[in-house]
Amino acid sequence: MPNNKVRKQIHLAAHFPGVNNTTVWSDPEAGSQIDFDSFVHLARTAERGLFDFFFLAEGLRLREHRGRIHDLDVVGRPDTFTVLNALAGVTTQLGLAGTINTTFNEPFELAKQFATLDHLSGGRAAWNAVTSSDAFTGENFRRGGYLDHAERYSRAAEVIDATRALWDSWSADALVIDRERGVFARPAPSVRFTSEQFDIEGQFVLPRSPQGYPVQIQAGDSDEGREFAAAKADAIFSRHGDLEDGQRFYLDVKARLAKYGRTRDELKILPAATFVLGDTSAEALERAREIRLQQVGPQTAIAFLEQVWGRDLSGYDPDGPLPDVDPVDNVNITRGRVRHAKDPRAVAAAWREQAAAERLSIRELIIEVTARQQFVGTPAEVAAEIDRYVQSDAADGFVLVPHITPHGLDEFVEKVVPELQERGSFRTEYTGTTLREHLGLRHPHRNSEGVRAS
Repeated sequence: MPNNKVRKQIHLAAHFPGVNNTTVWSDPEAGSQIDFDSFVHLARTAERGLFDFFFLAEGLRLREHRGRIHDLDVVGRPDTFTVLNALAGVTTQLGLAGTINTTFNEPFELAKQFATLDHLSGGRAAWNAVTSSDAFTGENFRRGGYLDHAERYSRAAEVIDATRALWDSWSADALVIDRERGVFARPAPSVRFTSEQFDIEGQFVLPRSPQGYPVQIQAGDSDEGREFAAAKADAIFSRHGDLEDGQRFYLDVKARLAKYGRTRDELKILPAATFVLGDTSAEALERAREIRLQQVGPQTAIAFLEQVWGRDLSGYDPDGPLPDVDPVDNVNITRGRVRHAKDPRAVAAAWREQAAAERLSIRELIIEVTARQQFVGTPAEVAAEIDRYVQSDAADGFVLVPHITPHGLDEFVEKVVPELQERGSFRTEYTGTTLREHLGLRHPHRNSEGVRAS
């Protein structure tokens, strides 16, 4: 029976499972990550499931490990804006979120690209702003890896401020419709924006888009990243998965909002999560085990270990014990990928302790330490667990990462979404047209009553 109690509404996004170690390419049902039909299928499935948005990651250089291109990267990485603008034409209400780097892009081109996407989609654009201090990735760009690590967030903040200055240069009533002369716009005044990174003086080329600004997503987890999210973001793509850790992160980030004059509802916290369904709990657990073995094969296990150890470990048996040699400082063993092991020796010591306590082989350990939040069970059990996290303030929803392209979301939409709706925690129809409306976020140029500001 439906639960008539007023409940927090769950926000769901669909991550296109492209280039990453989550995707299982060996599965017979796996398809292409660059054929447009793959993007269309996942996006339409998410829209049929009434998801808030489709989320597309981006890579600016093919990753390398021990001097060779990473196996999962050889299929290529399509341009984010091209894909999202194309999807705007085959969807009607689903939000369209893209990961775009603030280090290697300029404010004017970003402002134009996102305003275009927001106009073409009728107000469904979102920007996951990421940073980079990676000189390896920077070699693909004119200025190279010029940016010190400590400066990446300051540049990101300046990029966002500059793009907003460009968007704001057009008044809310700048678009004028004249039946005799056609649609035209009153010219915007010149824009003047100066900061440590930028000195912009010019004129923006588009009127305000339906959302005013695209929904701003951020993924940083450091103290600096959390503060950046509290100041600038509408949603934060969190990696804090388990309940208690999620609650701590949720409380910490939400508490930072007040100093920026923002309320708790103005920032949505959306951890990444995977899911595995079965007709019974036991079936789901067995299926989840098989999927993890496919995701972390023998070579992948050794490669992950080498990222921490900083050395060639190809001579070690992935089904054997961890190496008895110590890690070395070699940050370049893997390039183009975030290396989370800032203290390799400490990580190695912790992994050895865990492997000894749980009697884990190399491959078994890597399966454990690389796992993200995973919901496993029958559709009813998975729905109940997702709902528990949201009602317990461990998250406002989840970015779901299927393990199969492009059909990995089908079963969730068919079986779990109805369970969430039955619980009263998920919409039964879209009630708005823009992504801001889906997420319950106010328009940046309107007050709480929806009245337009100039």
